[in-house]
Amino acid sequence: MSSDSLLADFRKALLRRGASVHTVRNYLRDVAAFAKYLDGLGQGLLEATHGSVRGWLGVLAVDHQPRSRARALASVKAFYRQLVRTGQLTASPAGSMRGPKLPVTLPKFLPVDEAFALVEQPGEATLVALRDTALLEVLYGAGLRVSEACGLSLDDVDLPERVLRVLGKGKKERLCPLHPGAAEALRQWLLRRGELLAKRRRGQDARAVFLNVRGGRLTPRSVARHLDAYARAAGLQRHVSPHALRHSYATHLLAGGADVRSIQELLGHASLSTTQRYTHVGVELLQAVYDKAHPHA
Repeated sequence: MSSDSLLADFRKALLRRGASVHTVRNYLRDVAAFAKYLDGLGQGLLEATHGSVRGWLGVLAVDHQPRSRARALASVKAFYRQLVRTGQLTASPAGSMRGPKLPVTLPKFLPVDEAFALVEQPGEATLVALRDTALLEVLYGAGLRVSEACGLSLDDVDLPERVLRVLGKGKKERLCPLHPGAAEALRQWLLRRGELLAKRRRGQDARAVFLNVRGGRLTPRSVARHLDAYARAAGLQRHVSPHALRHSYATHLLAGGADVRSIQELLGHASLSTTQRYTHVGVELLQAVYDKAHPHA
């Protein structure tokens, strides 16, 4: 069976399991790179051995960071699990392999005053400003991933109950509460979003909550670009990604007394260990307060 056919089957399997477009693209790219390496050895994907997988990872170690190598191995492992699952192989050549040890990195977040300044930066002077105020309120006030915010449709919004229905990773649905300010910003935007649909254009999406100026669904790339501009306008001396607002949401909830299990549910994390990274941030915050306030610090 050709590599192209195997990759096509793998793509279908990933989509059936609810993998995101981003995940599918990365997994296919990694497995295709491995197939190219195997081709140089005179092997196909079905003939790969433990040694050839290890040899490929050795080649990647020359110019790839540990996180990239870990993802590449995860992609290849997922590919061979699928082949074992479908009976095309009896065992995975990558099954027992461990990825490189990854450095522990803490989530990047904003102090409360900077988060407030950023969310309030768009104002309400224009239609786009109304949209962006609502968008930033949703990213920081509900902790959504930027892809989740861009994916919101009108029937996902329940303003009377101040709740959003969000479709997260793996097509898992969760309910995200909104604080009154975020709900009001969203209400103000929804009252006027139809103005962007008044002139018929190709690519419009009448169901999308967050629209671009042509009436199409707003993209994560556009959100990141707008957020960068607002961060500069607010005088923040740092790059701020959309995910930093999600990290800030979780960090500030923890600092305010929320328990880790509740934050896990709100963020839609499959594993508690992912959420527990924020407990380390909490310790760092306490240390900073201590260093600032203790007379001998």
